[in-house]
Amino acid sequence: MDLKELIAFRTIVEEGTFSKAAAKLNYAQSTITNQIQRLEKQLGFALFQRGWEAELTAAGRIYAEEVQSLIRHWQYAEDMAKSLEKEEIGTIAIGAVEPAAATLLPGVLKRLAAIKPAISCNVTVANTDALLQGVRDRRLDFAICGDHPLRNGLHFEPLYTEELSFIADDMHPLNGRTSLSLSDLLPYPLLAGGDNCLYHIRLDKELSALPSRPLTHTVTQLSLLPSFVQGCSWISATLASLPLPDGIQRLDVSLADPTISIGLLHQREPNYLSATKRSVIELIKEQLGK
Repeated sequence: MDLKELIAFRTIVEEGTFSKAAAKLNYAQSTITNQIQRLEKQLGFALFQRGWEAELTAAGRIYAEEVQSLIRHWQYAEDMAKSLEKEEIGTIAIGAVEPAAATLLPGVLKRLAAIKPAISCNVTVANTDALLQGVRDRRLDFAICGDHPLRNGLHFEPLYTEELSFIADDMHPLNGRTSLSLSDLLPYPLLAGGDNCLYHIRLDKELSALPSRPLTHTVTQLSLLPSFVQGCSWISATLASLPLPDGIQRLDVSLADPTISIGLLHQREPNYLSATKRSVIELIKEQLGK
């Protein structure tokens, strides 16, 4: 058997007919039929009942449950074989939310340059929503981001937790007060990240329990938020890890659940990543440990 035969079988199962699978894979239907016949001959049993519909046999149903793992293992073995001569060269595409990009990746890339000097890295800084799409489209090898509710089919490995927090100018009327509630913030304009930002989504969940909402502005670049609240009565929702310049303070606001899980998002389980990608992930974990 070969990888094309396995992929043809999986596609028939997904699409429901040989003709739809052939169209999806851009093959002639006879090519798909021949691939399945070869696969059945090698396996020694029929996968499909013969007819217009791609109805699985009992043995075919069992094989269908395992075929995705077989394809992943085959691709991994193929990648490893191809990488024997080029494992120490090439490019890794990494995505990261802004705080992780600022605090984690500089140290990681410096250490990577020391142990694999011919590997280059392309770093994309974006919100979790955009990073999810980058990983799904395979423009990114992996991303450090939040656990997106729509990550179906992608692997997420938690690394650490972030916390939603609020900042304001030193001279803000609420600065210095303790045990503030969200309702105390309602009279003041509020800034937050873009609508698809995970911490903005978490903020919306907290605000939904209030009878009204503050006037809200969005700024997609997290590091700019302190500049917007400086010298005025605005308040900004941000992450607790964001470094603050002089003249800006955190407000003591109690939330029902301020935590946001941050981790590694990638296409395959860690065991099926290339050795270089796994080594970058290990460097990220070591950097966190520091």
